Amino acid sequence: MSALKIKKGATSHSAYNLRPNFSDVEERHTLAVLVENEPGVLARVIGLFSGRGYNIDSLTVAEVDHTGHLSRITIVTTGTPQVIEQIKAQLGRIVPVHTVNDLTVEGPSVERELAMFKVSGGGDKRLEALRLADIFRANVVDSTLTSFVFEITGAPEKIDAFADLMRPLGLIDVARTGVAALSRGDT
Repeated sequence: MSALKIKKGATSHSAYNLRPNFSDVEERHTLAVLVENEPGVLARVIGLFSGRGYNIDSLTVAEVDHTGHLSRITIVTTGTPQVIEQIKAQLGRIVPVHTVNDLTVEGPSVERELAMFKVSGGGDKRLEALRLADIFRANVVDSTLTSFVFEITGAPEKIDAFADLMRPLGLIDVARTGVAALSRGDT
């Protein structure tokens, strides 16, 4: 009998298998869904997410072909590879959906977002906010004696970084459009 005992129901892990189970790693994906531009389509897409407990990190919708009555829904979501595949398959089965493209895996893509930040403060904090806005190429779109509203465009990571720097300087409010994305190249 071995001197090493393992509790009933406990699992042992080999020191040779220290890699995480990659099927459990959550990934961020940007999905571009081309749909018929008709009433109720967005509600059906959102219903798919809420009905199955999937989270939407960002959502934008706009008509992209007026004569063809087509709109693009850009959805940023997070999940395991299996969940992402399930989301894409279920989206593809909704009748007014023409195509579902996973821009994260289909090749290089461009993602941009617009945000506005209201920052209040005076003295050194006001000067520091203006200096950082210049570095991030943010525009001042409104100014009072006690506050600024900055407009900034860029990748979501750039927007997040700007927000992190503005918080200690008097960030009051933020409005974000959500991610707009297109694949790069000829396709």
